[in-house]
Amino acid sequence: MTEKRLPFDPIDEAARLWGQRWDGVPQMHAVTSIMRVQQLLLARLDEILKPHGLTFARYEALVLLTFSRRGSLPLGKMGERLQVHPTSITSIVQRLESAGLIERKRHPDDGRAVLALITEEGRTVVEKATADLVAADMGLSGVPEADLTEVSTLLKPIREAAGDF
Repeated sequence: MTEKRLPFDPIDEAARLWGQRWDGVPQMHAVTSIMRVQQLLLARLDEILKPHGLTFARYEALVLLTFSRRGSLPLGKMGERLQVHPTSITSIVQRLESAGLIERKRHPDDGRAVLALITEEGRTVVEKATADLVAADMGLSGVPEADLTEVSTLLKPIREAAGDF
């Protein structure tokens, strides 16, 4: 199925119309472009991960557990590191546990905390999913490496000013 493409850039048109009413056209154009690219990338990444039974959010959680020394982390710490709401991390963990990719258990030193522990099946799935993502250039096929570095460099001050790190 071929997607119908617009004969114009809707963000350029929105910026033109915005400028007839308000200031801040460059900022509006940049924000709208970033948000649209985020939507496009997330859809592409989810498409790549779907055969593995994952969404990008669940994939990120598995990668985080893979990177941890013991293959486990408290749910609160996972939420902090993934920068998601506690409700979201609970949902992500429930889905991964239902799929057999992680297990939940009580923290041995803090009875109030719950740990998420990646299973062997989870490790296998994350390796296969990562191979597919890397083969697809993380959804950024066709973008030269120098441009990718520039995008990261341009976005870093925005993240820093927002208190991301």
